[in-house]
Amino acid sequence: MTEAQIARQVAALPQDAQRLVLDMIAALKPETTPSKPARAARKPKRTPLHKERFVGMWRDRAEMSDSAAWVRSMRERDWSRG
Repeated sequence: MTEAQIARQVAALPQDAQRLVLDMIAALKPETTPSKPARAARKPKRTPLHKERFVGMWRDRAEMSDSAAWVRSMRERDWSRG
C-alpha cells in the first residue's frame, strides 16, 4: 500500500477514527530525544549514603559499640532455641 492510498483511507474514516489512527502512529513512533521530565523519571536523584537518615541511628546505643559481638550473641541466642 502506498502513502497516498493510506492517506485516502485515513481521510475516508470518521473524525474519531482518524484521531485514533493518529494517536496510534504517535504511539508507535520512536522517541528520538526524551523530554526533560522523562529523563528525570528514569534517573531519580541519588542521596549520598552518609546523608541517609538511617545511617548512624544506633550510634548512641551501648550494645552497638561492638556490633560484631552483638550480632554473634543474637545469633547464638536465636539459633540455639531448638
